[in-house]
Formats: sequence, structure tokens, C-alpha cells
Amino acid sequence: MKKITIFLSLFLLVSACAVKQTRELLTSGDYDAAIRNSVEGLQGNKNAKGKQDYVYLLEEAFAKAKERDLRAINAWFKDANPQNLEKIYNTYVQLNYRQEQIRPLLPLKLLKEGREAQFQFDDYTDQMVSSKNALSKYLYDNSKALLVTKDKITIRRAYDDLVYLDNLNPGFKDVRKLIDEAKFKGTDFVSVYTKNETNMVIPKRLQDDLLDFSTYGLNDKWTVYHSNRQKGIDYDYGLIVNFRDIAISPEQVKEKQFEKEKQVKDGVKNLVNAQGQIVKDSLGHPIKVDNMKTIRISIYEYSQLKTCQVTAKVDYIDFRTNQLLQTFPVSSEFVFNSVYAKYTGDKRACEESYYPNFDRKAVPFPSNEQMVYDAGQDVKNKLKDIIAANRFRK
Repeated sequence: MKKITIFLSLFLLVSACAVKQTRELLTSGDYDAAIRNSVEGLQGNKNAKGKQDYVYLLEEAFAKAKERDLRAINAWFKDANPQNLEKIYNTYVQLNYRQEQIRPLLPLKLLKEGREAQFQFDDYTDQMVSSKNALSKYLYDNSKALLVTKDKITIRRAYDDLVYLDNLNPGFKDVRKLIDEAKFKGTDFVSVYTKNETNMVIPKRLQDDLLDFSTYGLNDKWTVYHSNRQKGIDYDYGLIVNFRDIAISPEQVKEKQFEKEKQVKDGVKNLVNAQGQIVKDSLGHPIKVDNMKTIRISIYEYSQLKTCQVTAKVDYIDFRTNQLLQTFPVSSEFVFNSVYAKYTGDKRACEESYYPNFDRKAVPFPSNEQMVYDAGQDVKNKLKDIIAANRFRK
């Protein structure tokens, strides 16, 4: 019984807090939040005595919200500013939605007054249709005017308005066609290519990799990179990867010899004292200890080494002004290093982690072309970082 009383007290406390919060929302002018709270509070047994506060709050919040919205719509109509058309349409939608929130709860009784709560509902269908059509016409006409400009940022605003219009009023005139037009006109097209200022041949597959922007994962809504120029496109920017220097070291094989030794267990033996006598335990048995011996190994290690250093720079060019916008230095090094070894003696004298070197043999050195390609993969990663951090249009 005590637990039930405590639970009931907590329930009443929570309910009182919720009602207080809803009343505060109402007095602060957040009528829709007050309506939402009241509707949620009336779920279940809507006519329960404990829910009467929500009915009063809902009635008041609905009346005030409606009066405020209709007053605002009237002011926007008088202002005659076409940019208010979206506000007018959205407000009519909100007026209708507010009614649909309350409609399933009706009728709601006010027990003390012996009456039903009053909600003056109206049919806003005509207003929603007419305001949507007026908004659609404005968005369409304004977007077409913006598409005539040469400013890509302005055209991108037209694109956003057209996409909004297509969602608002699907199939309206030739909006889909205008969306495609706005997407094309608002896009920055970048011509990407490489230059070789070194005295070495750049592998074609490296150039192809560098220019394959589909592998970069750089999703940019308004920037398209082309490694092959296409007809009918005026390119806005250029991205040039200039290879300045390629240095490849000679093939080297370094040799070194070293020895190791270690103490290992080789069976057991009797423990003897300083006089050479066998030490025994309390039962008279000889005490056994590990018999340790020293093992040695001579290692002949061979290290194959070849390096490639690539120095480049990335230039951003504005084709509209023929100006160099930015330059980013890029350098990369690829190291080929293969180690193998032979030995004489006992292998156990060296660390087990070194054992794989004994199983390896000399391998062919990579060609210069392969070295340049491998170093170029790091150049590609750095190029990706540069592009991600430095967009053409801020």
C-alpha cells in the first residue's frame, strides 16, 4: 500500500510539472509547443479529471495561435512583397495541421463549466492551393530571371529554389529542365592535367591514376573535374600537377656480418657445492639443476636498397582571369628495402623475430618506372588532401 501511495504521489508530481511547463509555453507565446504538450497530455482517458488543465490550455493556445497567424497573413498580404509568399503558404499549412492535431480528440469536455471546449475550425483548402500556386509562379519566374545571369553563386540559389519548387509542386511547367540547366550553369568545371619538367618519363599508368578523380572520393556538388576536355564546356579552373624532379638512387646491396651467443638449457645435472660434493635434499636425494651451455651463431646479412624521390607542385589556375591562384609543393619518397640472411652455427642464438630473414633470398630490384609509380601513389594521396582542404571557390 505504501508503494502505491509513493507511486501515485510521483505520478501527480510529474503531471503537475508537465502542466506547469505547458502553461509557461503558452504565456511565452510558444503556442504550438503548448498545443503539442496538451495533445500529448490528453492521450488515453481525455475526460479524466486530472487532465482538465490540458483542455483549458489547449483551448486557449489554439485560439491565440490562430489569431496570431491570421493577423500575420493579413500583414503580409498588405505588404505585397513576393518574398512573403512562402511565409503565407507555410502559415496556411500550419493552420490546417494544427486543426488536424486536435480533431481526433474532439469533443473535449470542461467538467466544471458543463460545456465542451470551443475550437473554431476553418477550411483552408482554397487558401493553401492559391498561396501554393502564387508561390510556385514567383519561384519559377524569379529562378528563370536568375538563370540569365553569369554569376554562378546566383545560379546556385536559383537551383535550390527550383528543387524546392519541384518538391512543392511536382510537374510544374518545365521545372525539371530548368533544374538541369541550373546545375550545369552553376557548376565549376576544372581541367586537370599533368606536366613533366623532369628528364625522366612519367609512367602512363601513374598519370592515369592521378587524373582518375572517381577514386578520390571528393564529393563536391558544384565542382566537376575533367582529365579530358569536353566540347561545349567553358572551363573555369585548371589544376596542374607539375613534376619538377625525380631522383632514383643506384641499386645497392649492403653486407654485414655479426655474431650472437646465448645460454640455453641442455638437460639437468646434480647440484654440487664449492668442494665438488653433490648437494642432497632432506630425503637424501641429489638436487637437480639446469645444465646450461653457450651456443653461438655467425650471421651474414644482405640488404638490398633503392630509393626514389619525386618533387612536384600543384598549381590552381583561374582560366577566367588567367591568374595563378595558389601553388602547393608536394614531395614523396619511396624506399625499396629487402633484407635476407645466411648463418653458420646454432640458429637459436638469435631472436626468433629474425628467423624470417633466413628464409628469404635476393629478389630482383624494381624498375625505375615501378619506383616512380610507387612514389606517385603517395603523391596522389597528398593531392587528395590538398584538394579536400583547398576548394577553388571559397
